[in-house]
Amino acid sequence: MKVCVVAGAAKALPECELALFGFDFLGEVDYESELAGKTDKFEEAARLSRAHSCGVICACKTLSRGIVRKSAAVADRGKLLGITDMNHVFGGENYKSGAFLGLYQVGGCKVGLVIENDIYFPEGVRALASCGCNLIAAFREEVRDFMPPLLARAYAYLYGVPVVMCAGGAAFFAETSGGLATSTQPAALFETGAQNSYRLVSSRVRGISECDRPDY
Repeated sequence: MKVCVVAGAAKALPECELALFGFDFLGEVDYESELAGKTDKFEEAARLSRAHSCGVICACKTLSRGIVRKSAAVADRGKLLGITDMNHVFGGENYKSGAFLGLYQVGGCKVGLVIENDIYFPEGVRALASCGCNLIAAFREEVRDFMPPLLARAYAYLYGVPVVMCAGGAAFFAETSGGLATSTQPAALFETGAQNSYRLVSSRVRGISECDRPDY
């Protein structure tokens, strides 16, 4: 699967199965304006996916009657599949949290979404990996320190799912082997397989003896 991360003002979108756009592409999207036909930003994402015959995921800020969320809109080959919101809001931030994980069938693969602060909460990434996603797509408005790329690398290694992250003017791609690629090009192209990494793990648990185990 070829994944393009558009972290800057790219002049052209290279051939790919999935394209990720940062927060600057759609900017703020007002649901009321979209429904009233005054704006068509979500449709713009859908048109882009149709024009390039690929999946498109665009980070954005969504507004609904004064409530602001950090979100990502997902489209595939001309169809808007849905919008997923950031689930974790830190104290002092003027955003509203979402309530669900985002898992979409895009470009022939299951893609899980991690938005802004959600990168700091491994339970969400682990849940997406357990649901069989082939790729984690992470979005951050900017990267102020080394922690988000480090976490992306750790999640890819621990959960066996590659992580691609669009963060400000940079792109990161974490492989399941532990490797991390970084690019500051306007459009960075990464390639990954659709197969997840699995290993058989056994453990011992105290209790639940054979004689107490119910028969089914």
